[in-house]
Amino acid sequence: MPRKLVWIEKQNFQGFGCSECNWKFSASDALADDSLDEMKRKYAAERDKEFAAHTCVKHTNPTDRETK
Repeated sequence: MPRKLVWIEKQNFQGFGCSECNWKFSASDALADDSLDEMKRKYAAERDKEFAAHTCVKHTNPTDRETK
């Protein structure tokens, strides 16, 4: 099954992550000085780039797998 970028809501995390492993997106702080539209564009670009580049096997922990 191909991995997907999904929205995750947990007690200690709310944000985007991988549907197949424990990878979670954490935005950089470099977005704060731009307009709202530019911040959204940069956030989405950074998120999508990091998601595409991550390797699921490096983020898989069978004892701490996210529930879908």
